[in-house]
Amino acid sequence: MRRIALERTERLLRLARTVYYEDPDRARRYVELARRIVMKARVKLPKHLKRSFCKRCNTPLIPGVTARVRLRQNRMPHVSVTCLECGYIYRYPYLREVKERRRRRMEG
Repeated sequence: MRRIALERTERLLRLARTVYYEDPDRARRYVELARRIVMKARVKLPKHLKRSFCKRCNTPLIPGVTARVRLRQNRMPHVSVTCLECGYIYRYPYLREVKERRRRRMEG
């Protein structure tokens, strides 16, 4: 049951990204359906799928089209993704990657 829900969710989110250019409302509806399926089946979405849509307005986040992606260094390094539809800002830390890069630089 959960595997089927996850497969359908992946398919709906993929469709939402491709359909957005022709019909943004239909793309939002696909995201809405995908979220509803996930909640009903109580499935945890993988990180890459969770970050592929705006949780506020259900718009698929396509860099350069519906989202602006920036790397920020304030306080702690993070990726800042701004939804261009509703203006909501997502911040994802990437401190682990920076620490690994520093460690490799010091070793080699």
